[in-house]
Amino acid sequence: MLAVPEMDLQGLYIGSSPQRSPVPSPPASPRTQESCGIAPLTPSQSPKPEARGPQQAPFSVVVAIDFGTTSSGYAFSFASDPEAIHMMRKWEGGDPGVAHQKTPTCLLLTPEGAFHSFGYTARDYYHDLDPEEARDWLYFEKFKMKIHSTTDLTLKTQLEAVNGKKMPALEVFAHALRFFKEHALQELREQCPSLLEKDTVRWVLTVPAIWKQPAKQFMREAAYLVPFQCDAWSMMLPNPANHHQAGLVSREDAEQLLIALEPEAASVYCRKLRLHQLVDLSSRAPGRGCLGERRSIDSSFRQAREQLRRSRHSRTFLVESGVGELWADMQAGDRYVVADCGGGTVDLTVHQLEQPHGTLKELYKASGGPCGAVGVDLAFEQLLGRIFGEDFITTFKRQRPAAWVDLTIAFEARKRTAGPHRTGALNISLPFSFIDFYRKQGGHNVETALRKSSVNFVKWSSHGMLRMSCEAMNELFQPTVSGIIQHIEALLERPEVQGAKLLFLVGGFAESAMLQHAVQAALGARGLRVVVPHDVALTILKGAVLFGQAPGVVRVRRSPLTYGVGVLNRFVAGVHPPDKLLVRDGRRWCTDVFERFVAAEQSVALGEEVRRSYCPARPGQRRVLINLYCCAAEDARFITDPGVRKCGALSLELEPAEGGPDAAGMPPGRREIRAAMQFGDTEIKVTAVDVSTNRSVRAAIDFLSN
Repeated sequence: MLAVPEMDLQGLYIGSSPQRSPVPSPPASPRTQESCGIAPLTPSQSPKPEARGPQQAPFSVVVAIDFGTTSSGYAFSFASDPEAIHMMRKWEGGDPGVAHQKTPTCLLLTPEGAFHSFGYTARDYYHDLDPEEARDWLYFEKFKMKIHSTTDLTLKTQLEAVNGKKMPALEVFAHALRFFKEHALQELREQCPSLLEKDTVRWVLTVPAIWKQPAKQFMREAAYLVPFQCDAWSMMLPNPANHHQAGLVSREDAEQLLIALEPEAASVYCRKLRLHQLVDLSSRAPGRGCLGERRSIDSSFRQAREQLRRSRHSRTFLVESGVGELWADMQAGDRYVVADCGGGTVDLTVHQLEQPHGTLKELYKASGGPCGAVGVDLAFEQLLGRIFGEDFITTFKRQRPAAWVDLTIAFEARKRTAGPHRTGALNISLPFSFIDFYRKQGGHNVETALRKSSVNFVKWSSHGMLRMSCEAMNELFQPTVSGIIQHIEALLERPEVQGAKLLFLVGGFAESAMLQHAVQAALGARGLRVVVPHDVALTILKGAVLFGQAPGVVRVRRSPLTYGVGVLNRFVAGVHPPDKLLVRDGRRWCTDVFERFVAAEQSVALGEEVRRSYCPARPGQRRVLINLYCCAAEDARFITDPGVRKCGALSLELEPAEGGPDAAGMPPGRREIRAAMQFGDTEIKVTAVDVSTNRSVRAAIDFLSN
């Protein structure tokens, strides 16, 4: 069956082998208004994917940045000792009782839009600004979720600061990444003065696994961008003369940046853990009220160790090769679930440990949704709206932004102490600015507002505090926690997950006693062991460092979507719908056929390639552009089917052929460009070669200008 791709502007030939002679060029689909005559190079038989080992550049140090919704941090390790992970230094400022190995994901820009500060420094400086002055400053917090929630994400997407002002999201993210780069390099130089930045540092940036390709590309573009900076910003950083040269990495050195999927990074780290580094929630004695009364997971696997005494040699190999003894005690092929519960999302992945080398195989595509800890914060904001009125809360946030930050900090501190067995009320301090502003706006005091509201489980304290009962706090947690459990339960129903023995609960929200108790109560009856690493909030960050040192550790992934192109095929009566028939020059063609590159939920090995050959339709043509389509279904037939959408474009930038269009002895328009696409990595990648010269062709897939 002959195939012709449907595309815009540029003509091309397509095929899996250059050995066939061309057929006359049929027209493109009438639905593609800007297309031109194109013809297939060969019949449209999809070639079998070919595996090619990933090529790794030499890097002396890996720096991972865990860019979270609520908090962020970095860690690093040297190639000479890859498993010795160094955490970033303690940050200035911070909240009492909170570990400072991460800093809040808060960015402060001057009224002119230049960088001022990030993290605790940004939050505290903004808090101390005069209220009138603060209205002009741009303060961003919890802005990562915008990238996931925006359905039409582009390079021009805007973010709104607390004061309502907007600026390009790409620049906001670039400022944050630039900040972490400078801090990390300064610390690295102190530890290793001879360190050279270029070609020495591999950067790893974490993103949720459920993010789609546009969001991943957006983060990479932010890493390339050089954000606007002022003299004050340059003076704050080491070597100010070099600051305007690049962003986190340069586009020319794209291989210096790896995108790591957050639950994958957690899985990579968990596979290294020893038994004493884990807490088994299922071993908690019934009826105990204190969350800390949990036994080591060691006792939970004694029986498994006894059963595996006969395979002691295999176990010894695994432990000595660096795979944690927990995994050595599991049978070959055992599967487990990682639930990354962060600030913005719950991100689920299912892995199988492959023996004897401890590589990982993804068994089901990443799943989850926007059920992170910020859902509890939004529930609190809605509660305030029920008491004081939604219009008042909106106005207060805009006109008293620093006081609103104070209120959210006060709630965050109490949220962390909430537990399922707590009996006493929780006090949340209301800023004086809130009390005074409400009196002026509402005409009466906050105590009167509480009495008049329908909220019975929140009382007023004469010390200027909201007294929230345990029932009130439970109600704030309930929607988010229930959403997380529903996502996990839906995943466990999948046949690919049947027989899973472990659920690793990781991420910042996994520190919550409320979440831990609810997950164990809901899933314990399934016989699934719910396990929490001791350093649960740092699991992703440490795993990202290990991933950067050995990106091939996840050997097989599942494609989340079906990807392909639109083509013209020979029309077959009785097989193709009549409305797809196109007749031109006596030939009958079926338009809009969806030619699949990879199917949703298909297993794809790292380095596996899908190859296609293209030929420019015109001599001297400098660019070939092919539209890409995607859908969730595996069996879509046409690009016009429900759920199929244009998601991006494959671009091939061509150099002039040496000696003219037919220098290679080919007729005009027969210059073959062979493209190889990889779907088994954390990002979809493409490379291309000009067959006639064997030179690389600049190739890229753009998901952001759709």
